[in-house]
Amino acid sequence: MADQVLTDTFFEQFNLHPHLAAGLAACGFTRCTPIQALTLPVTLAGRDVAGQAQTGTGKTCAFLVTVMNRLLTRPAIPERKDNDPRAVIIAPTRELAIQIDKDAQAIGRHTGLRIALIYGGVDYDKQRQQLRDGCDIIVATPGRLIDYFKQHVFSFRAVEAMVIDEADRMFDLGFIKDIRYLLHRMPPRGERQNMLFSATLSFRVLELAYEHMNQPEKLVVETEHVTADRVRQLVYFPAKEEKLPLLLNLFEQLQPHRSIVFVNTRAAAERVTERLRRHGLRVGALSGDVPQAKRQRLLERFKQGEVDVLVATDVAARGLDIKEVTHIFNYDLPQDGEDYVHRIGRTARLGAEGDAISFACDLYAVNLPDIERYIGMKIPVQAIEPAWLKAPPPRAPAQPVHRDHAEAEAAAPGIAATDGQPAKKHRRRHRKPAGHAASPVAKA
Repeated sequence: MADQVLTDTFFEQFNLHPHLAAGLAACGFTRCTPIQALTLPVTLAGRDVAGQAQTGTGKTCAFLVTVMNRLLTRPAIPERKDNDPRAVIIAPTRELAIQIDKDAQAIGRHTGLRIALIYGGVDYDKQRQQLRDGCDIIVATPGRLIDYFKQHVFSFRAVEAMVIDEADRMFDLGFIKDIRYLLHRMPPRGERQNMLFSATLSFRVLELAYEHMNQPEKLVVETEHVTADRVRQLVYFPAKEEKLPLLLNLFEQLQPHRSIVFVNTRAAAERVTERLRRHGLRVGALSGDVPQAKRQRLLERFKQGEVDVLVATDVAARGLDIKEVTHIFNYDLPQDGEDYVHRIGRTARLGAEGDAISFACDLYAVNLPDIERYIGMKIPVQAIEPAWLKAPPPRAPAQPVHRDHAEAEAAAPGIAATDGQPAKKHRRRHRKPAGHAASPVAKA
């Protein structure tokens, strides 16, 4: 089943509400992915599920279709007030919440359902007023949602559907107490439909499911490997000081169309961003400390092809659904297997192909055995050509991309930082990154 991008199950087989079916058709969704084909017969019947599938396989659409169809085909409780949401969808990161809302707005364009997007970093008063004005579905990160709840801006009395997305990440980011707080303030588990989705259903995730859900059915898309089969993985073994020349030469050789370079530290983010810019690439830095508005502008420019490369900490590893990311570079190997899976899951989404190239240097090579044990396979080792250890000369800058000062500041190397560390703003003139013509992607 993992080899199938789409199944022979069609959305029209589920007798969905006509307005929802029209939205799916407008988005071009006709056939189900494996996780959708496995999940929808259960969830549309009103039962709880704990679903597992690789990232980028359509989990979001699966629970959005279920939630929207439920709200369209069943009446709300009689005592519901206008500012009482009927469904709550919780995501661990802002990027994932924003992506879920974007998908929900597209799929639900004809339904008339009101969707409130609630997350930290922006629009505090605007989001609060949106909740006061009333909504049917809340898509939120835990912290900001709890803040408004404690202010009695809205209530959970009318909630009849609850979704937890990327549940394993909730534990990793320390949100599990917030999740339990929210669940305890909603109607009893037998009075609401509960859905939990994750790339991995670990023991702790299943414990949460069985404690707060109503006899959930565990649904797993069978696959030989934890990682997507269409990601070509390989690893190099450079010394720490050899990684930058190797990265630059790989960009010369592969000419990636759109790529993300993952790093572990603030120093590495700044160094890599600056060197790639000096090499003539249009590059932006993404981290948890970048203000949310700037982060969204940078991501939009990346999606539109105005930026070739993102240099990112693990804040970008989950929740980003960006098409045509051809290459993922693990400049620094991540600390554990889950982070590795979600990093490389940014490429080869929904059946596309992609390359994941990792550097196992003397500092981070110790993480490789645990990563390989987690993904259940040995990552092929690639020999380093001696010429690749000499940095290529800087490219002549191409025509710079026009953008305003705020967007230029978002891509400046001084704001790149790891989550939890304040970003320094350097007193320097922000140079506009140079672009270059993309060549066909070579196979590594």
